[in-house]
Amino acid sequence: MRLATFNLLHGRSLSDGTVHADRVAAAVADLDADVLGLQEVDRAQPRSGGLDLTVLCARALDAPAHRFAAAVVGTPGQTWQPWHADADIAHPQYGIALVSRFPVRRWQITQLPGAPIRSPVLTGDGLLLLKDEPRVLLAAVLETPRGLLSVGTTHLSFVPGWNVRQLRHAVRAMRALPAPRILLGDLNMPSGPVRAFTGWRPLARAATFPSPSPRTQLDHVLADPRGEAALGRVVQVRTPHSPVSDHRPLVVHLDR
Repeated sequence: MRLATFNLLHGRSLSDGTVHADRVAAAVADLDADVLGLQEVDRAQPRSGGLDLTVLCARALDAPAHRFAAAVVGTPGQTWQPWHADADIAHPQYGIALVSRFPVRRWQITQLPGAPIRSPVLTGDGLLLLKDEPRVLLAAVLETPRGLLSVGTTHLSFVPGWNVRQLRHAVRAMRALPAPRILLGDLNMPSGPVRAFTGWRPLARAATFPSPSPRTQLDHVLADPRGEAALGRVVQVRTPHSPVSDHRPLVVHLDR
């Protein structure tokens, strides 16, 4: 079983700053993941050509089960508002997604509020005070050949301390689902604090950011120690240099 997490940067390439469907599809197909957590995912956004990146990635993996969970309606960095249940699906949205080759028994979405303060972030335009976006945890109970498996994905705040609060909230929500449990995502913190604040075990330690020459691990595959033995052992970890995004994907291969 291969599990992967990938912050897509809405499919944008660092080489030319554009989004091409074929390039995104090729990058995702190369992961050959059975379960893939995606972050910074666009739906109907002009900047990514109106693509539904969740559907595009699911097709690239020949994965019949997939779901997108919006965090905001509008475009990050421009005009947006928190996602709400009666939002028009045709409006630009941005969030996370989970893609699975295994059938899904149930889905669970947990809202993770954004930080209430603006925080300094280094961007291409210099140091800016940015409003934090709301976050979301998307989880599914999967029917795998090994039995039920609960997998969640999320993209946490860049605000130190607030992302810890969100992470603890996400872990509590995941524990309402059957073991074994896996959390995939861009947690915006290195593996040491992640383990210290959750007690969950990183299945891979590898730098994932920035993609041209990774120096730190922001992207994680975590296992809840309760029921972890049923997952088997890690036999391979990959962080391929993808043609899209400023993050490298993290792929973990499990085998009995």
